Amino acid sequence: MALRGQYPNPEADEIVTAARAAVTAAQEAGTGLVGDISNTLMTVPLLRDMSLPAQVFYELIGFNADDPVRRVTEARRRADALSGGDVRVSLAPHAPYSVAPPLFAAIRTDVDASAHPVSSVHLGESADEVEFVRDATGSIRALLEQLGVWTEAWRGQLPSGLSPVGYLSELGFLDRRVLVVHGVQFDGDDLSQLGALGVTIASCPRSNRYVGAGDPPLEAFYAMDVDVAFGTDSLASVADLNVFAELQAARRLAPRVPARRLLESATLVGARALGFGDEFGSIETGKRAALIAVRVPENVRDVEEYLVGGIEPEAVSWVTPN
Repeated sequence: MALRGQYPNPEADEIVTAARAAVTAAQEAGTGLVGDISNTLMTVPLLRDMSLPAQVFYELIGFNADDPVRRVTEARRRADALSGGDVRVSLAPHAPYSVAPPLFAAIRTDVDASAHPVSSVHLGESADEVEFVRDATGSIRALLEQLGVWTEAWRGQLPSGLSPVGYLSELGFLDRRVLVVHGVQFDGDDLSQLGALGVTIASCPRSNRYVGAGDPPLEAFYAMDVDVAFGTDSLASVADLNVFAELQAARRLAPRVPARRLLESATLVGARALGFGDEFGSIETGKRAALIAVRVPENVRDVEEYLVGGIEPEAVSWVTPN
């Protein structure tokens, strides 16, 4: 939940080496397309060098930022300098407690004008976030005051009593081009709104449990016909970047959801949410070949169920160059 801090030099050899190892591990586990949230963009040239298609979200933070339009203009200039080919860069706000409405509006304007109009936002991750957005109280308010960025003007910009989903909906930020990350704290009204807007939820159940946020209401996501994709979050909160392990966690939380739907979330739904739905995510005429093979024991009768039970990288091989 950090809003400001000292980051290590992203170009340091040890950082680049660690990032390269993480990309390699993801590929070896069967990932052929990634969505990466970054505040440094150091992964952009790395992903391109390693031939891993990606949508990189350049994350901005600024609860009480001066001149948000200028900040977005500068971020767009940097994104354009790095974006190209199979690695695209778009701007994204961090969360409703770390980005003020004017910066949300400036980012939304940039996304709408982009050749690949997609964005992301962390939303509904914790009870603290819900309390802050609804009442402007709690630990997040105290942290903003401690950092010297809290302003009473924030409370007057939108009605009080809103959920995080209601808040961003009132701001006009949410639509089908926005990938909402986490959603642990979403209720039925939130899911109805998200479903009507066509928003995709990127669920990261292993990370949510590790950091103490709780478990997302995964079965409710599917029951309310909200599009669901899966993410690993990062190695700061999970042991690996294996999406099959995330599927295993999802199966534990959603035992009544058909395995086929979980697999679709990990493939086609994710590709669509990242803006690559016309190229990846399913085996169809006209799409790019990005195929893996998984070794399945001879006695397995339900292959789809087996695939959501946890697959180790050693059982995965690439049929096409990754």
